[in-house]
Amino acid sequence: MHKTQLKILEISARKNIEQMGLRELGREIGVKHPQVVHYHLTQLKKRGLLRKNSREIIEKLQRSLKKSIESLVNIPILGTANCGAATLFANESLEGYLKISPKLLPRKGTEGLFALRAEGDSMNKANITGKKVDEGDYLLVDSNQTTPKNGDYVLSIIDGCANIKKLKNEGNRIVLFSESTGNYPPIYIHPDDDYLINGLVVDVIKGIGGDKNGKSY
Repeated sequence: MHKTQLKILEISARKNIEQMGLRELGREIGVKHPQVVHYHLTQLKKRGLLRKNSREIIEKLQRSLKKSIESLVNIPILGTANCGAATLFANESLEGYLKISPKLLPRKGTEGLFALRAEGDSMNKANITGKKVDEGDYLLVDSNQTTPKNGDYVLSIIDGCANIKKLKNEGNRIVLFSESTGNYPPIYIHPDDDYLINGLVVDVIKGIGGDKNGKSY
């Protein structure tokens, strides 16, 4: 349920909102625009919630919300990865956690999973579980997978810097490709270079304003 609708229900448990104007009700719930108040009132009436015991509904919703929050898993955010040249140092500093429903994870269990924020546009035509990579998106990385196949998307550490690219192994060299609307040349890695694969990119969590076809988290 939308937070504005929950606020209206809370007010209706204490006051007769039928006798309140839209602007007055809006002031009570912190909403400036009467049309927004009207929309959420209409949605509540369609669902028949305003005709029931508001306090009972609120308590039920709060219990449901608490249960939902407790069921979420925490994925550590370990900084930022560059989607262009490898210029961001891979210090793996914990910046916080993403709270995600277990049903939205790419596999069961969270061991080895962590998130990075994407910077740059060199992967904005990638196809990772049907989603491209825009700047500000979160990338889910499985650090247990360090032997990727050709065509996999990998988190590489190049001279100590974190980088996201599509991988191709050509035997005597590794080629890291961009998939972008821009013109980014590939990165060629010699076996003797200071290079390692730190994990496989297994999903993209779209940031606000990102891909409309992406999943909601």
